[in-house]
Formats: sequence, structure tokens, C-alpha cells
Amino acid sequence: MSQNINILIVDDHPFIIIGYQNAITRFPNKKYSFTITKASDCKTGYEAIMNPEGTVFDIALLDISMPVYEEKNMQTGEDLAKLLKQVSPDCKTVILTMHSEGLKVQKVIEEIDPLGLIIKNDLTYDNMILALTTILKGEQYYSDSVINYLNQMQKEKVYVDVFDKKILHFINKGVVAEDVALYIPLSSASVRTRVENMKELIGKKGCTNEELIKEAKENGMMLK
Repeated sequence: MSQNINILIVDDHPFIIIGYQNAITRFPNKKYSFTITKASDCKTGYEAIMNPEGTVFDIALLDISMPVYEEKNMQTGEDLAKLLKQVSPDCKTVILTMHSEGLKVQKVIEEIDPLGLIIKNDLTYDNMILALTTILKGEQYYSDSVINYLNQMQKEKVYVDVFDKKILHFINKGVVAEDVALYIPLSSASVRTRVENMKELIGKKGCTNEELIKEAKENGMMLK
């Protein structure tokens, strides 16, 4: 029997909601089924969250810029995310936004600290499935533009995605890079590419895997 996941989607663009819904309903892992509640602005989002007879949400996908709900001082999706933290702290919040400016990304991370942060221009069907898979495990998912910004702005800590961290984890445990694909859903070629990209990211292209692991530990790249 599948595990039902209640998802709240709040976005003021109907075609975007349809896109999210289509991706979710095509989720390949049949261990899960999904019940989707849709809202189109801060008011209907607030009402869905605060309805005493409504659904307890497991995941919330929230746009940032939407029509406001002045009566309850709900100005953005960020306000809805803060509300969810208060009334439903177990809900996994994902912020999806067109805003790719560095300061906006940093503000969302500092004030909301969502489990997922996705720039809409990064979003494809495959990325949506990867994001949902990662979030369902309770692991953090940042889209490529978010990771790139954090790498540029916070040089003391290098940001990588969950698959990069798993690759580093298994290499650190003594698994040779060619065999890491046996433990995670990536091909051997993808693992090799990610390893080389991480070496470039730390500024040590062509270094050994042992050197990569040493730098990864110093830069906060390892699984916690």
C-alpha cells in the first residue's frame, strides 16, 4: 500500500501549478501517492494552511511573489512559509521563485531556511522529480543557480547537492569512485563527471580523490 503525501501548491500562475501537478502525478516511485491542494494567492494559501478541518500538509511548494492578503499581513510566500513553521513545523517547505538575485536568495535562506529552494528557470521535469525525491527523504535540495550563488558568495563553505555529498561519503568510506554508482541512482559516467566538477569547484583540478576528501571536510561539503 502506498504512502499518501499531502502537498500544498501556492502560485498565482495556473499554468505553473498545472506543470507542478503533472510532474508530481508522474512521480516514478509508486511507494508514494499524492493528494494536492492548490491555492492561487496569499489569501487562499493562508486559508488552506489555517483551515481547522483541512489537510495537514507534508510538503508545501510556495511561490514568493503573489497577490497579498492584507487582513492577515501575508505579503509573500515567505510569510506563508513562516506561518507553516508555526502551525505545521513538520511540513517540508520548498520555495520556488523567479528571483535569482543573490541578495534575495540569501534572504530566503537566512529568514526561512527552507528544505528546498528552487529558481524556476532551473526547473525541468527531471529536476522536479529529483527535488521531490530528495525532499521526501528529508534532505535539502537547492537548484543549480542557488548553489552557484552560494559558491560565489561564501567561499569559506562550498555548497554541493545531495548526490555530490553522497559520492564524497562513499569515497571517504573507501569505495572506489567507479563503484559509487552501485550505491546511488547515478551512472558511473555521471559520478566521474561530478567528481571532476567538485575538484574544479575547490580549485584543485586533477587532484587525487584523497585530496578532494580533505578539502571537502574543510569546506563543509560532507554529509552530516
